[in-house]
Amino acid sequence: MTNPFDENPVYRFGFGASGLGTLSWDVPDDVADSILAEAWAEGFRYYDTSPLYGYGLSELRLGRFLRNKPREDYLLSTKVGRYFVPYRRGETPDRGGWVRPLPLRPVLDYTYDGFMRSLEQSYNRLGAQTIDIVYIHDLDRRNLKAGFDQHYRETLDSGYRALDELRRSGDLKAIGIGINEADVAADLVSKLDLDVVMLAGRYTLLEQPGLADFLPLAEKKGVGVVAVGIFNSGILVKPPEAGGNYDYGAAPPEIVDKARRIAAVCAEVGVEMPAAAVHFPLAHPAVKAVVVGMSRLGAVKQNFDWYRASIPPVLWDRLREEGLLSAGAPTP
Repeated sequence: MTNPFDENPVYRFGFGASGLGTLSWDVPDDVADSILAEAWAEGFRYYDTSPLYGYGLSELRLGRFLRNKPREDYLLSTKVGRYFVPYRRGETPDRGGWVRPLPLRPVLDYTYDGFMRSLEQSYNRLGAQTIDIVYIHDLDRRNLKAGFDQHYRETLDSGYRALDELRRSGDLKAIGIGINEADVAADLVSKLDLDVVMLAGRYTLLEQPGLADFLPLAEKKGVGVVAVGIFNSGILVKPPEAGGNYDYGAAPPEIVDKARRIAAVCAEVGVEMPAAAVHFPLAHPAVKAVVVGMSRLGAVKQNFDWYRASIPPVLWDRLREEGLLSAGAPTP
């Protein structure tokens, strides 16, 4: 197993570039450039992107910025599972949840050729000679729905082999999966020779389903885990009175209630809840890094302030007393 995150502790807190693809608002080019400049100055040295983010826009913007930085000074990851083609004449473009993506159509493809085509496009958009980590993206039921079984088989029978060949040749440092479901992550870790798993939203201060099977298996097999979606789409930044964002949708009442209870304990102890959310996943020995997304000026410093914050042990004790942490969840 290869774990690039052990090479340098600065990679432990990473910059997620989904927002640069206009996830929540139409980020202008100059603002994207300023955010990346702020991130570099603040100390981010692990950058994660994907062809999905803005249908290639995030990779273009990140690549333009990183092209002026020494390649040995940062860790770079992207993803496979989709490549992009122009719309056919008469087709109505689908923004797919992005505010203003590039005018291209995504094609789901988890085969050998599909992964190679996706990577070729990523290298061109990033303008990079090397990409350190490649994640197989969104290979879960939530994203693929009725197509899950087909794409799962394609990955195991075909797509994975493409990445394994690139790793064996030295063209990749590590391969992994970027996924939203802990049970599927555990299954893939048991079947494939993976280096890293990027787990979204399933090991956070709010909920820890990854603790049952996936994280112990990853630790046993020496697979590094990158925790993302650690704010559960924002509800761990500022819990709403009702509704609000949770996993890219409206939060059910029980989730809102739990987030508010966590916020109350944090306030009682004098800790900002987002700071606790940043620190919590890193206490698990399998978790090698946390990645946070940001798309507004000033958010970079705010996130780094949360990362640098000192969290008193009494916070974790109080959360356990209130039944707000899973039994056995390691704490800082």
